[in-house]
Amino acid sequence: MAVTLADVAARAGVSSATVSRVLNGNYPVAAGTRERVRRAVEELDYVVNGQARALAAATSDLVGVLVNDVADPFFGLLASALQGEISAAPGSPDSGKLAVVCNTGGSPEAELTYLTLLERQRAAGVVLTGGAVEDPAHTAAVAARLARLAASGTRVVLCGRPPLALPGDAPAPASLTFDDRGGARRLTEHLLSLGHRRIGYVTGPPGRSTTRHRLEGHRAALEAHGLGPGTADGAAAEELIVRGGYDRASGYDAALELLRRDGTVTAVAAANDTVALGVCAALRDLGLDVPGDVSVAGFDDLPFGIDASPALTTVRVPLHEAGVRAGRLVLGRVDLPPGGVATVPTELMVRASTAPPRDTRR
Repeated sequence: MAVTLADVAARAGVSSATVSRVLNGNYPVAAGTRERVRRAVEELDYVVNGQARALAAATSDLVGVLVNDVADPFFGLLASALQGEISAAPGSPDSGKLAVVCNTGGSPEAELTYLTLLERQRAAGVVLTGGAVEDPAHTAAVAARLARLAASGTRVVLCGRPPLALPGDAPAPASLTFDDRGGARRLTEHLLSLGHRRIGYVTGPPGRSTTRHRLEGHRAALEAHGLGPGTADGAAAEELIVRGGYDRASGYDAALELLRRDGTVTAVAAANDTVALGVCAALRDLGLDVPGDVSVAGFDDLPFGIDASPALTTVRVPLHEAGVRAGRLVLGRVDLPPGGVATVPTELMVRASTAPPRDTRR
């Protein structure tokens, strides 16, 4: 027979209301009493009835974590850090939450469906990770669902997404934005500082905030070096932008397309590290050396980048640290950043895959 709240109360010598207060942590209880209740919970192996608790309270013990692709190391690292923080249970044995990773596959429809399901489950929190879909109708639909979640007591955090205003009087969700523009600008400035002028760029999928921000950073660096719109070199630089996905195959195909357009390309900046590895593979298959013939750089600093041959120059996004912080925010363990928005800095990691163009070396 299942152990009940009354059984725990009898073992601890307190009322059922006191047991409930200790488990919920929503009312001051004397330290000695709290310890007796916790000991009784452990001895009886009592498990809280989550469905009953959700009906009695505003929210359940569930926290939804939405990712575009759980197989992508970028999202895997974020989700792992988030889950570890959300499931941690300092204090009472019932203070942790159940993290549920929702894999949207990059589908806007799936994103909306998961938000509706989490609302029905009275989720305690929701974390949306990765680039946002930049479509006005979809943005409005997401904002409406997040407003309903917030109104029901659900904490909402955006991690790696731009801030989002919610309709009505709903407060904007806490937002941890990644400095994608600044990171991409520093990466292209690094290639320019080495002497490269024929720089190819492989973007991520269209219609995503991350794709746009990283491309804007790349263009800003070019413009600062006289390669912007309105110049002959700037027009040529635009011709060296190839749009693709965030996968290895996109990088491979993009490298072939870049060299078809201009065989004098001396460097390629990729939208992420996985794409960069695809670029490197295509160059090797063409008999070209990295970085002897073409320098290659990525973005994100995923774990495999430093072990690639040559080790990959990239931009580090502190994914683990960002995931931990997002987990603490969604649980209310840390205060919101000023204005509800904090920018997560990125860092240029210079390694062996980039070098000066061959014709400039002495």
